[in-house]
Amino acid sequence: APPSGPETGAQPGGLLERTALGGHRAARRAYGRRERRRFTEAFHQLALGVCADAAEPGGSPAGAHRPGPDGTPPGTAFADGLYALAELARERGGLSGALRSDDAVRTLEAACRAPGARRGAAAAGLPDHLAFAEHLARTLRPLSLDWYQEDALGAADLCHAAAGGTTALPGLLAKRFFGTPLLVTEYGVQLRSHYLSPTGAHRSAPLRTLLAALHGRLAAEVYGQAALLTPGNAHTRRWQERCGADRARIRTVHPGMAADRFAEVGEDEESGDPTTLVWVGRVEPAKDLIALLHAFAEIRARQPDARLRIVAVPAHDPGSGAYLAHIRALAAQLFPDEAAGAHAVGENPVSFEELGGPEAPTLEDTYASGAVVVLSSVVEGFPASLVEAMFCGRATVSTDVGAVVEIIGGTGLVVPPRNPRALADACLALLREPGRRHRLGAAARARALELFTVEQNLAAFRGIYLELLSHAPVRHRPGDGVLFAHPAEAHVPGSWAPQGVAARTGAPDA
Repeated sequence: APPSGPETGAQPGGLLERTALGGHRAARRAYGRRERRRFTEAFHQLALGVCADAAEPGGSPAGAHRPGPDGTPPGTAFADGLYALAELARERGGLSGALRSDDAVRTLEAACRAPGARRGAAAAGLPDHLAFAEHLARTLRPLSLDWYQEDALGAADLCHAAAGGTTALPGLLAKRFFGTPLLVTEYGVQLRSHYLSPTGAHRSAPLRTLLAALHGRLAAEVYGQAALLTPGNAHTRRWQERCGADRARIRTVHPGMAADRFAEVGEDEESGDPTTLVWVGRVEPAKDLIALLHAFAEIRARQPDARLRIVAVPAHDPGSGAYLAHIRALAAQLFPDEAAGAHAVGENPVSFEELGGPEAPTLEDTYASGAVVVLSSVVEGFPASLVEAMFCGRATVSTDVGAVVEIIGGTGLVVPPRNPRALADACLALLREPGRRHRLGAAARARALELFTVEQNLAAFRGIYLELLSHAPVRHRPGDGVLFAHPAEAHVPGSWAPQGVAARTGAPDA
């Protein structure tokens, strides 16, 4: 059961210790009446912002600014509550115990029952409130860490969050309390990941409603406060815009991947079996290996010597084993072992291997073994395996999902998802035309080396860092008497001074 009231205390120890132990401390001091009232008011504002019946970020804009029961727009109420809780945590040394208290649960229940609350929130019961309060305490855990001092977050000139959501909370705090500019890079949108996560299947509908609303409000606040957003692809960019991000503060920066390891394979045009298709990735339902096997059945009917290698990347998902067993059974049903003669050993044209095993020791060896790399997914973000295949100079056949089209441009074939016949036709076209296959592979390698290397990624962020810092005021801290510790500043206003960070004019993603 949660404690009877909010409690926290000054928690000694460094940042690592506090991160590891969180709010579970022996040295705690209960909030007084004033602190409890401040916490309840702040938490009430945050809960109203979550529970108010308004359009979710990423959903329909209708009603997005509909005021809550107190007349405050839900997004504003959420932000006000969030920063009020941060102020309290800053002054009192944390609030993890408070977020799990009876006061928090009662306040959340009142917000769910308030006029104007969304229908799903109004249907939530006590188990939902307790589960949501626990999730919220974990989400807001960064508020209770000891980095509110000038020598912690205050010492940063720029905060760069490598993801949105909870990861960007320290950046929000630095922006709020010290004016530090926030840069947010996303290669996959946290809100989208929450929607697609299989962990929500066992949760009740009201709890899913509350959790989706929380992550939506947090995403909108992060996007609203960031000085610049750098999505890794246009697919992520569209999600950010749908969640309320300002297009003028978005600039696509493609992720950087190490190309050197694939150089030898990429420069050898003749490597690989000309009749072999290769698939590489995590074995999970989103990859739609069922459609791939049905497509390969049609390929075998029209080109009997074709082979398919399915190379699985080790996964920690316990459910992947059941899906792999299902795929193996389907392959055995579609492709019985075949033998060349009465005295030969039968062999299946579909092989299942694991990356790192004897047959597929490395990625480069895996890609080098085939002529065409196939991606059959129904859901994707930024498929790194596609870029790896391009580094290896391999022609690709992919489904039109996620950032696939943006990655390959015109250097590969793209078919609709869940269409085995179209997938089979595209694969056969490349298997039967080696000249076209080699041309596409060479073009794919050139494109990958231009857009997706570590060097281009570092150069892009180096320029962005300098750009953001040039617009941020220099904070003179105690002990700044060292000569030349800071560059000279221009104090005379002029029309030459840029007004803010925006996407470059004429940029392909502007």
